[in-house]
Order: sequence, then structure tokens, then C-alpha cells
Amino acid sequence: METELKLSLRQQDVPALLAHPLLAAPADLQRLLNTYFDTPALDLKQRRMAVRERLAGEQWLLTVKTAGKSENGLSRRQEWEAPTTPGALDFAALVDDAELAASLMALRAELKPLFRTDFERHSWVLKHDSASIEVALDQGHITVPGTALSEGILELELEMLSGPEVALHALADALRHTPSGAIALTPSDASKAQRGLALFAQSAPG
Repeated sequence: METELKLSLRQQDVPALLAHPLLAAPADLQRLLNTYFDTPALDLKQRRMAVRERLAGEQWLLTVKTAGKSENGLSRRQEWEAPTTPGALDFAALVDDAELAASLMALRAELKPLFRTDFERHSWVLKHDSASIEVALDQGHITVPGTALSEGILELELEMLSGPEVALHALADALRHTPSGAIALTPSDASKAQRGLALFAQSAPG
């Protein structure tokens, strides 16, 4: 189960955020290249699910996310992720829910790449209010291969590793107050996958 708080911010506020004392430790930096899949009939979208292949450094990962609930930027959903071979889409080995794994395997032959989300991630693991939280600043683009469609990614994700959920909001409030003044960190309920699907819909005929 993944619990995270997603926040949008303005480009001009990035330097102030990065200068925050809570983020003083060196960040881990990753370049994440992601491809999302669905069938021509968008079966996964109808089930509010996402299937993603990610290249993180030299490692390929396959991820399945199920329908979750997102309110005021806070989302909870089931997630499976494990190393993979590109194009294998081996859901039987990944998902420990037999019914879900079987339904995904039945769709596997129809799954095609729809859109990409490629971004750089600066991340920190912080202890705050008796919680352990991963803070990730993502900057990049959503694109639809074969088209000129593109949309920027600039968001801060606070993911609960352990501890009380209320600590996510407490940390967000703390990060809003930087030494150079308050910045806007606005809760966002739109995942990268949802934004990618909306962009892909613009490329569909009719």
C-alpha cells in the first residue's frame, strides 16, 4: 500500500525549496524514464489501474498500481513493483493477487505504449514528527510518442515510509516556510498517469 501527498509548485519557487534547511543533506539524483501501457480500448483506464515500465539508472522495473483514493493531494493505493525485462510484462510473477494477475495476463497481448513520463528526481528521506518520509522533487515532461504533445512535470511528492499519516501534512507545512519566505505547495490529485492519459486523449482521432 502506497500513501503519498502530491504537491504542485511554481518553477520560480524551486530555488527557495532547495535551500530549505530540512533539505540540507545531499539529495539522491535519479533520471527516471517511464512508459505507460494500456489496451486500444483503454481497459486499464476503465479499471483505474496503471501499468508502467521504468528505467531507473540501469535497472528496469515493472509497476502495477490499482485504483486508489486521492483527496486534497493525499492518495492511497495498492502498488506492486519489481525488476523486469523490457517488454516482458510478467504480471503473474509480480502481482500476488491471483485474480488480478490473471486478468492482467489476459490483457497482456493487447497492451501497447501510450505515453511517457521522463523526469529527474531529487529525493531525500527525512524523519519528521515520529515518521520516516521520502521527499521527491520531480522535474521533466509527459510526452505522447509520435506526436508533438508535451506537458511539463514539476511536483513534490511526500511518501510515507513509516509513521502517522498526519506527519505528511506537517512536513508539507514545514517545507512551505523557507528562509526566503513562504512558497506555495498546492495539493494535487492528478497523478502522472492521469495527466498522461489526458494528454494521450488529445492525440486520439475525433
